[in-house]
Amino acid sequence: MFMNNSSCYHVNIVKFQNLIIELMNTLLMSLMIMIMTHEMPKLPYAHNALEPVISQQTIDYHYGKHLQTYVNNLNNLVPGTEFENKDLVTIVATVPDGAIFNNAGQVLNHTLYFLQFSPKPIQKEPTGKLAEAINRDFGSFENFKKEFNAASVGLFGSGWAWLSVDKNGKLHITKEANGSNPVRSGLIPLLGFDVWEHAYYLDYQNKRADHINALWSIIDWDVVGKRMK
Repeated sequence: MFMNNSSCYHVNIVKFQNLIIELMNTLLMSLMIMIMTHEMPKLPYAHNALEPVISQQTIDYHYGKHLQTYVNNLNNLVPGTEFENKDLVTIVATVPDGAIFNNAGQVLNHTLYFLQFSPKPIQKEPTGKLAEAINRDFGSFENFKKEFNAASVGLFGSGWAWLSVDKNGKLHITKEANGSNPVRSGLIPLLGFDVWEHAYYLDYQNKRADHINALWSIIDWDVVGKRMK
């Protein structure tokens, strides 16, 4: 009789332990779902599709390694902070300078950057609302390109040149150092050129201007135009 009771007691302990393990796994899964995970953007083209403007080797390193590192870093940094459940734009717009800002900024920058390209854009220049705004604020598309090229080539060191729109619909060209983004100033980014050397050095070496000039041929103006709200 004593052995039977002992056996039952042992079985109940095992069941209880298994129940605790199951509950802990469920809790962990729930926490993982609750904490927002930032992911790599899916490219709408093959890694070699933008050649010769951007080589497959550059995409493999720039997208596959640099951006992946920023995404991994961000996902490791935000848990346990007030930003763990914030969307990417909110993080970049509000987080203080530091590691989270640096990595979040680069995830946002590169996501917008890589998704603005197409191997064979249907439109060679903007149309609709964006075209009207460019003509109004810069005089013409050619004038806009000249100003944007000058900002991209003239930015000292690493960073980004951005075309953005403010809440009143006015367009702005800004130079953003390192990993910053116009959302820090309350603007909506539309078009961005990456002038960090890792974006072009394998293909153009120190010829940043050649890289900038070549990018215009792969801009998907439909994607860029839809960013203008």
